[in-house]
Amino acid sequence: MTLNISGALNWRAISTWVATVVFIVAAAITTSLLPAHAIATAVPLGTASSFAVLGGQSVTNTGPSAITGDLGVSPGSSITGFPPGLVSGAIHQADAVALQAQTDLTTAYNNAASQATNVTLTSPGDLGGLTLVPGVYTASSSIDLTGTLTLDAQGNPNAVWVFQVGSTLTTASASRVLLINGAAPCNVYWQIGSSATLGTNTTFVGNILALTSIGLNTSASIDGRALARNGSVTLDTNRITLPSCPTTTTGGTTAGTTTAGTTAGTTTAGTTAGTTTAGTTGSTTGGLLGGVLGGVLTTGGTTSGLLGGAVAGNTTGSTTAGGITGASAIGGITGATTGGNHGEHGDHGGHGDHGEHGEHGEHGEHGDHGEHGEQGCSPCDDKWGEPVNS
Repeated sequence: MTLNISGALNWRAISTWVATVVFIVAAAITTSLLPAHAIATAVPLGTASSFAVLGGQSVTNTGPSAITGDLGVSPGSSITGFPPGLVSGAIHQADAVALQAQTDLTTAYNNAASQATNVTLTSPGDLGGLTLVPGVYTASSSIDLTGTLTLDAQGNPNAVWVFQVGSTLTTASASRVLLINGAAPCNVYWQIGSSATLGTNTTFVGNILALTSIGLNTSASIDGRALARNGSVTLDTNRITLPSCPTTTTGGTTAGTTTAGTTAGTTTAGTTAGTTTAGTTGSTTGGLLGGVLGGVLTTGGTTSGLLGGAVAGNTTGSTTAGGITGASAIGGITGATTGGNHGEHGDHGGHGDHGEHGEHGEHGEHGDHGEHGEQGCSPCDDKWGEPVNS
């Protein structure tokens, strides 16, 4: 009896111990697939980013495949099966655009392959049933996908996954890659050291960068890109759509800073209206010099006033003697400036008669109008002893 109890207790203890070990191993495996720090960075595709399908030697299609994006091949030149296949973008067949895209694809492939490993996957192994957060996942040889692989962005729309596969990637029929919590297909990269093969009805996500070839079986689809460096891309009634990601670099800068601020505010309103128009007009017509010039340059100025007499005499009479010497020098300046008591000196304007020496312009006598300066000085006759008109 005692032995039986002891045996039961030992068996129970062994069972508990085994269950504990299994739990610890499972937890360790799960933990190994959750990187402490996501270090993956977006892979720069360059001009290859416009291609949904790019082959190195050829692109071959069977059935009504639908390609959303560009289709190309380089350095090979063979593209067959379009139609019945449809391409929404441009087809580049061994041209300069396809060649540059292949050059940029090589750069992108090397970038993805060189990123530091975050998690090492069991290889050969299977990704089916796993949920992976952002990071760099490395399989030294081949990797398979049977069932569903879930990629969880944990609310970060910029989260990036880079899968480094040493040789081949193969998916089983009806397998799929599921994105959750903000994960975006443009941020998933599959760097394949040999070739990738997608099984029938596979729903795949991400950018496949294969060193050799890519083959899609009937009705397999990619929300991403199929880019093969050296080999071919083979299609059979497939759908490949360029992925789209939210952009955060446009809007705000152009409209706010450049257009509204500089052009309208500073240049137009400030300089033109304020300084040029108001300043020049006001200073020209005001002040002492404005009074003198105003009589000449504005209303009736050319035939009256002090300087007006000088101008008129100078214009129609003798150029040298009549106008300038008589009216302007003696009568004009002295009379206009002094105004009152000294106005009698305006009599000397009579010297304007010398203008008669100009044979061609007796009109120079109009310089005598400078004598009107006497009216301003008539109260001063006693000061000078006798009136000007005596």
